[in-house]
Amino acid sequence: MINDREIWQCANEIVKQYGKDAPIEAAMRADRMLEKGDLDGQAVWKRILKAVEELSRELPRTDERLQ
Repeated sequence: MINDREIWQCANEIVKQYGKDAPIEAAMRADRMLEKGDLDGQAVWKRILKAVEELSRELPRTDERLQ
């Protein structure tokens, strides 16, 4: 299984390559894994998607402290 560091590295690369479309690209890759019947692959891409969304967000969450 892929570890958290690898998830974040992959998410960072997706954001670099696709910019604002990175969440869409990650979601499409997760969908392709599901279409192939690769549930483990889909689970990995869902984790990457969450990381991409976190990297792509512009506003802080309501529970975040600003420094």
